[in-house]
Amino acid sequence: MAVSSGRRCRIIWAARNTYYCFFLLGIALYALAPTFAAIGSKLLFVLAFGIILSMYGGGFATVPAYLADMFGTQFVGAIHGRLLTAWSTAGIIGPVVVNYIREAQLAAGVPRDQLYNTTMYILCAMLIIGLICNYMIKPVDSKWHMSAEEVAKLQAASAKSVSAVQYGSFGIGKGGVDAKAAMFWAFVGIPLAWGVWKTLESAAKIF
Repeated sequence: MAVSSGRRCRIIWAARNTYYCFFLLGIALYALAPTFAAIGSKLLFVLAFGIILSMYGGGFATVPAYLADMFGTQFVGAIHGRLLTAWSTAGIIGPVVVNYIREAQLAAGVPRDQLYNTTMYILCAMLIIGLICNYMIKPVDSKWHMSAEEVAKLQAASAKSVSAVQYGSFGIGKGGVDAKAAMFWAFVGIPLAWGVWKTLESAAKIF
């Protein structure tokens, strides 16, 4: 009985099924966001986008397992790097598209409280395309699988290269914090703290 329950949980929470959940839930929430705004429900509107933002982190957390399920673990690091390149591209293009649509809506005389309605529906369409693309990705055909001998040879070569690498903390006194390290932490931390404060300040105005 315990084995059967464990298998069901593995099926339900498999990385691939988790991504389907992200897509479907994202589509529904983006589609409902204009309705939540129209009925004046700040709670539902903020909750919807809170869930959407949480799925961004959820995608990052589950993507290594997803890639391992699809392509195996041998080259998952390299594949993950290529995926993050595409992810970064989307992170640049997405805001540009949203801003372009907003300006077009303003020029067309759309009321300011409805500027992002069309954007939400376009994002729904993008997610539907992503869902279809995700469905079309299949595991690598067995004819491309490496033999056990090839894997052992590659792992032996990798282990030899790794053994020649020196590990440790370099540049900041082997784990300590000197003036140079503190300067760089401040360079990153001060703008980050300011951004968090302004975000909380803006969020407080909503309520």
